[in-house]
This record gives sequence, C-alpha cells and structure tokens, in this order.
Amino acid sequence: MPWFDLPEADLATYRTTTEEPEALDTWWQSRLTEARTAAEPPTVTPYGTDTYGPLRIWDVEFSGANGDRIRAWYLRPPTTDDLPTVVTYIGYGGGRSVPADHTLLPSAGYAVFVMDTRGQGGRWATGQTPDRADAGPEFPGVMTRGITSPETYYYTRLMTDAALAVEAAASLDGVDPTRLAVSGASQGGGLALAAAALTTDAVRVCHADVPFLCDFQRAITLTAAEPYAEISAFLAHQTNLIPQALDTLRYVDAALLSRRITATSLLSVGLMDEVCPPSTVYAAYNEIKAPKSIEVFPFSGHQTPRNHEETKLRHLHEHL
Repeated sequence: MPWFDLPEADLATYRTTTEEPEALDTWWQSRLTEARTAAEPPTVTPYGTDTYGPLRIWDVEFSGANGDRIRAWYLRPPTTDDLPTVVTYIGYGGGRSVPADHTLLPSAGYAVFVMDTRGQGGRWATGQTPDRADAGPEFPGVMTRGITSPETYYYTRLMTDAALAVEAAASLDGVDPTRLAVSGASQGGGLALAAAALTTDAVRVCHADVPFLCDFQRAITLTAAEPYAEISAFLAHQTNLIPQALDTLRYVDAALLSRRITATSLLSVGLMDEVCPPSTVYAAYNEIKAPKSIEVFPFSGHQTPRNHEETKLRHLHEHL
C-alpha cells in the first residue's frame, strides 16, 4: 500500500477538527462513578501451576462498566517483590487468549495484567467475557452497538472497563501501585490512551501502538478498511441516525481524551496503515501534553516491526 494520507511533514502538525463535547470530564466521571458504585472486589484464582513452571499466573475477575464481571490474566515472575505492572489491552476481535501469549513482560521482570475484551474474542484470539447490553440495530461487529447514544455505546462500556482494569491491577498483591503502565496495539492502543486519560493519577507510562479509536470522524471518511468501515456501512443505510452517531463518537474519541494524559507516552504509527490511518494516530499524539515520543515506520501498515518490542522494553526500563 503506498502512502495515502497527509505528507509526513503535515502529520506532525495535524490536529483533529472534531469539537469536544461540553463537560466531557464530568460526563466520564459519572460513568466511572456508576461503575465503581456497582463494583465488587476482584477474585483471583491460581492458574497453570503444572504448566508454566516458576511463572506465577492467576485467573482474575474484576468489575467493569455496569458492575459486569470482566476476565483478566495476572502474570508475574517468581518473586515476592512488589513489581512495576503493565495493564494490557487487546486488539479488535481478540480476547485475553491464553497466558502463553503474554509471557514477554514477566520474563523481563514486570508483572502484567491482561484485560479480556467484552463481547469479542472470536476472530483471532479467544475471550470469555460477554457483553450483555441490548442496544438496538447494529452492523456486524461491535463498532455500531448502541451508537445512537454515548450512554449506551459499546466503547463507553469498554473504555470504562479499561479504566477500572487499572484500578483492579493496582489492588492486587505484588503490584507496586506507584509504577503502573498501560499498553496495547490497535484497539488496545486506543484503550491504553483512554485508560491513561481517565486514570491520570494512577498511570505513569502509556504505550499505544498504531492506536485505533482516534479521530473517528476523519477515519470513517478516509479509510474503507474495517473496523472503521463498519460505521460508514451502517450509516450508509441508517441515514436518520447520522447526527446521533457522530455525536456519540465524540465522547469516546481517544484523540480528544488524550488531552488529559499525564503519563510519559510512547506511540507508534505506520505510514501505510489503512486500518488506522496515520493522521488519526497523530491526532491523538499531537494532543498529548505530557512527555512523549512516537516511532514512525514509513513502510509499515497496521503492524509494528518486531524490534519495536525492544524499544518498548527500554522505554519501560527508563520510565517505570
């Protein structure tokens, strides 16, 4: 795929034109307060004691949006020290999978808390958390589920889950709550940005690779690739719902939320990425006022080079 978005020089100064909703902070605080009010303490069950050798793993359930129980993995190396911990979010269509997919960080001395993704986990990695909302007509996938209202929208629930995952991780034995990071790629990257924005007092480091969920209103008119195309295909037929849908998307736009991030942040972008166009990634990056850097991959699409994993490990070592 050739370069199709703005020239790289223009990306560096690009800013979203989407207007932020009034009282967005108050609105989000209400969502989080509602979820915390309905929450119950996490449950933690040992897992894989005969499978993973000295690695210590627990199957966790914590309360997310609406008090719904969300599954997670908690992995850590075999030490009794309170460890820096990375809360990890999964890309679109996937779930938490099996612990074997998440052993890199424990091997480098970090604990990791892997949030399952409600209503997903059947496309490329398994999940076990349902999404119980009854939200009206939708296009296949989750991008349009409840899209006529920010209160009923799927990503309001998922971003609430992501924020409460940080709080759940901080409460676990063996976690140093003063050294928390959030991390993810694609949808997981968008959730990492949202979680860092919604839990600013807790998160010290934010890693967001080729993040999804940024600058929705540009994305859905720029790319024909899924998952953004779910929204444009839906609105091609549900034309009477266009104003409500576009208004809803402003409340969960990770580019707008990124204005609140205080964590030291590392993002990445592929200049040939059709799934998350470069300008939408820069829309979030350019709103972050905290210390930040971005890895630019001129010939990459929606995938980062493997050596980027080492860049992130060095970044964690320096800042966490």
